[in-house]
Amino acid sequence: MALFDLPLDELRGYRSASTEPGDFDAFWAKTLQEAREHDLDAHFEPVETHLKTVKVHDVTFAGFGGHPVKGWLILPAWADTPRPTVVEFIGYGGGRGLPHTHLLWASAGFAHFVMDTRGQGSAWGGGGDTPDPVGGAPAYPGFMTRGVDAPENYYYRRVFTDAVRAVEAARSHPLADAARTAVVGSSQGGGISIAVGGLVPDLAAVAPDVPFLCDFPRATTLTDRDPYREIGNYLKTHRGRSEQVQRTLAYFDGVHFAARGRAPALFSAALEDQTCPPSTVFAAFNAWAHDDRRIEVYEFNDHEGGGPFQEAAKLEWLAARL
Repeated sequence: MALFDLPLDELRGYRSASTEPGDFDAFWAKTLQEAREHDLDAHFEPVETHLKTVKVHDVTFAGFGGHPVKGWLILPAWADTPRPTVVEFIGYGGGRGLPHTHLLWASAGFAHFVMDTRGQGSAWGGGGDTPDPVGGAPAYPGFMTRGVDAPENYYYRRVFTDAVRAVEAARSHPLADAARTAVVGSSQGGGISIAVGGLVPDLAAVAPDVPFLCDFPRATTLTDRDPYREIGNYLKTHRGRSEQVQRTLAYFDGVHFAARGRAPALFSAALEDQTCPPSTVFAAFNAWAHDDRRIEVYEFNDHEGGGPFQEAAKLEWLAARL
């Protein structure tokens, strides 16, 4: 696959044309205030997994609208004092899966909280367990256009709110060190981690890999791969709604959350990535507000990005910050 996006030297200076809504901060402040009117009600139930090096808890907490959201908390078996904590968000179509597929961070001595993504978990992996009880207007199959008629109705308003509450739930456990909390994720999970990085002011670190949900104006016209293509397919049918849709998406664009990022950040991008084009990743990275930021670039990789090499980079980078 040939390189298809901007050259690397241009990527390093690229800025998104996405326009930030004037009430962006007010919209999200109101959204989170409404969510916090519901008791977080985080429950941690021990699970027998026959794993000897970790302890696993089945987690339920109240997300957007007070809806129950599932997760896993995976702890080193020897942990008896608060551990630095990694909250992870999952890629598009996946769910929290099974606990034994999430051993990296606990093996490195972290408390590891994995958030299930509402309504997802049926496309790959070990499945998901969190329904999305909110309906919406007609949408193209997938999640990208659910409720895209208005910011208040959009699917990712619920997901991003769940994610902020997931950080709060993780921090509520006695073996999680609230002051040393990082968020991580790849693809959709990377986009969610950027959003959380802009909404939670006191994180210790943010590590998004090949992040999705960034620079919507460019992404939706540059790549013909799903999931971004879902938006184009919706607009093929709903002619004349482009301005309305881009207005909604602007409230969920990682570029605007990145401009509010207050924690050190480690990004990664792949230059042959046609799912999350590198310019869209650099758009968020270049907007990141904290001075301590770094991006790993994988020149000959598609959406798999750095894979295990990036995991090794994150292990080293987070150990120095947590």
